[in-house]
Amino acid sequence: MAKENLHTARSGKQDEFYTLYENIEKEIESYLMYDSNVFKDKTVLLPCDDPEWSNFTKYFAQNFKKLGLKKIISTSFAADRKTMQMISQPTLFETESPNFDPNKTNIKGKIFTLYRDKTGDNKIDISDLEWKYLSGDGDFRSKEICALRDEADIVVTNPPFSIFREFMAWITEGNKKFLTIGNINALSYKEVFPLIKENRMWLGVTNFNTGMYFRVPKNFEYSSTYKFDRELNGEKVNRVPGVCWFSNIEHGRRHQSLPLMTMAENLRFSRHKEVKGRKSYEKYDNYDAIEVPFVDAIPSDYKKVMGVPITFLDKYSPEQFEILGMAASSYDPQIMGIPFLGGKDGRPLINGRNTYARIFIRHRNKP
Repeated sequence: MAKENLHTARSGKQDEFYTLYENIEKEIESYLMYDSNVFKDKTVLLPCDDPEWSNFTKYFAQNFKKLGLKKIISTSFAADRKTMQMISQPTLFETESPNFDPNKTNIKGKIFTLYRDKTGDNKIDISDLEWKYLSGDGDFRSKEICALRDEADIVVTNPPFSIFREFMAWITEGNKKFLTIGNINALSYKEVFPLIKENRMWLGVTNFNTGMYFRVPKNFEYSSTYKFDRELNGEKVNRVPGVCWFSNIEHGRRHQSLPLMTMAENLRFSRHKEVKGRKSYEKYDNYDAIEVPFVDAIPSDYKKVMGVPITFLDKYSPEQFEILGMAASSYDPQIMGIPFLGGKDGRPLINGRNTYARIFIRHRNKP
C-alpha cells in the first residue's frame, strides 16, 4: 500500500490507542514465568510507537536489567501523519533536546534507542534513552524501518487496527518473534488465520472476552452507546471489546489441556440447554462436521471434525487439538480448510439456517 493510501486508511479512524502500562506488564510477566530468559540478550523493536506517550518503551526501559535486554529500538510516526495525537505541539522532551529541529518535528519520524549507561550512574534505564530524527516519516514498511526489523530479535507493539493486515504481513516477512495487539476479528484475515492453523502464531495470555482499556487523547469522542469507564487513574480511557494479544512466543497457558466430558455425558449433563437432553449433536448442511456451540461442550471421545466457537482459540492447546480451518462469511478455501459443500456464503448451515463463524478442529491422536 502506498503511503497516501495508508494515510487515507488512518484518516477517520480513531484507532491510535495507547496501551496501559499494567496491561503490558501483566502480559509479558506471563511469558517470563514460562521462560525467564525469553528476552535475555535480545534486541527488541517497538515500531508504531510514540515513546513520549507510549508505555511499551517505558516498560522495556524500566525493566532493561530484569529482562536482560541487549538493546531497545523504538520508532514513532511523523506528527503530520497522525490523525490522533495526545497533544498538538512537540513535547518538552523533544524541544529541550539539542537534537530538536523545528523543520523536522512534523515531517520526520523519530528513533529512540537504549543500550548503554549514558548517564554514568551504573545502570541502564529510561534516563539513558537516546533519540534522533529518522530519515523518513517512520512508516514501518519503509526500507529504514525494515532494516531495524531485520536487526531485531523480537517485535512488540500495538499498531493501529486499521492497518493490522499489513502489519502482520510485514512481521511474517521478517520471520521474527513478536507480541502485538489486535482485534479478534483479525483471526479471519488470510494474513492471520493460516499462521494460527500452522501453529506459527497464537493468542496471548490475556483473555479477549474481557475487553481492554486504552488511553486516548483528550479530544477523543465516545460513541453514543459507550457505557464503560471513561477515566482510570486520572487518565482518559476507552474500552475496546474483542481485543487480544497475538504472539509466537511460548507461554504456559497455551499448553493446558481442556477438561472435557464424553459426548454421552454432555448430552446428559451439560449445563447448556442447547446440548443437554438432545439425542445427538447437530451436523452442518455444508460441511462434514458437527456443531459444538460451546467450548466446554466439546466431546472428549469424538474423533471426527467439529465446528467450535472462535472463543475456543483462547483455550487451545496444540497437544490436545488440531486446527483444520475456519468457516466465516466469505468463501476462501485457504481459510476453510475442509471440503465445502455449499455456495459462496462460507458460514455453517444447520437445517438451512446460518450459524456463527466456527473454527474446525479435531482431537489429536494420542500415541
